[in-house]
Amino acid sequence: MDKIAVLIPCYNEAATIGKVVADYRRILPPEAVIYVYDNNSTDDTARIAKEQGAVVRHEYKQGKGNVIRRMFREIDAECYLMLDGDDTYPAEAAPAMISAVLDKKMDMVIGDRLSSTYFTENKRPFHNFGNTLVRNSINLLFKSDIRDIMTGCRAFSYLFVKSFPVLSRGFEIETEMTIHAIDKNMAVDHVIIEYRDRPAGSVSKLNTFSDGFKVLRTVSRLFRDYRPFPFFGSIAAVLTVLAMILFAPVLATYAKTGLVPRFPTLIVSGFIVIAAIQSFFSGLLLQTIRQKEKRDFEYRLLDLDKDFRDRLEEKR
Repeated sequence: MDKIAVLIPCYNEAATIGKVVADYRRILPPEAVIYVYDNNSTDDTARIAKEQGAVVRHEYKQGKGNVIRRMFREIDAECYLMLDGDDTYPAEAAPAMISAVLDKKMDMVIGDRLSSTYFTENKRPFHNFGNTLVRNSINLLFKSDIRDIMTGCRAFSYLFVKSFPVLSRGFEIETEMTIHAIDKNMAVDHVIIEYRDRPAGSVSKLNTFSDGFKVLRTVSRLFRDYRPFPFFGSIAAVLTVLAMILFAPVLATYAKTGLVPRFPTLIVSGFIVIAAIQSFFSGLLLQTIRQKEKRDFEYRLLDLDKDFRDRLEEKR
């Protein structure tokens, strides 16, 4: 088991990966192991990383989420530091993030770009808007106070990495990590980092619109999965209001004339009410199941923690 494992997922980052590995090698203690996972790069990313002393491995299934799944499965460490290979995250913040995991027992430490230079350094305005939208949406829906959702610079504990089910295949992975930590009541901390834009010759792999929609769809899916009662309860409330709007003129006519001339409207409003009731009780049932899953998760964490401590003892 490594003391510190630096995880760098890479796809065509030959222009920057050498400097990134060298910078983190200079800043971090000698026992830190730097892993570069090459994701089908067509340039010299893997060769350059290896020349700089990184341990180079490969994930042939395309997508950042797939790379991180492979990393989390294969590597055991007391502290994991994950970052992108594009040289946008200065290495100077790494010791503080690692210390928060090893000394303060944090489960996830977020490298917070949005509180520093991100909005002035990033030259893609829709990226800035998207980051703000996703952050505000998650904090509203999940009642949290996360400052930077989409950052690629994070540190993790062993318990987080080995208990996190990676479902996303692409750039939605950061959103999934954040919501998992919030839902499971894990210890989350923030370290403000100085963000810098990509250097010349380095191209972003993130598509502003297609990947942005995937992230928003992921937020919606995880809100349904992790907070089913608010999700289905909101649908029930909307359906109830719609039914009342349709039913109100029928009721007013009946009150005046004693007749119901708009039977189709009455029938439709009745079916909408039935759908609202079904949605309400579906959310209630799923919320009960979610509570049981949370209890089971805590028991699994106890087993993971025991395994972690046993491995530390063997290492010593």
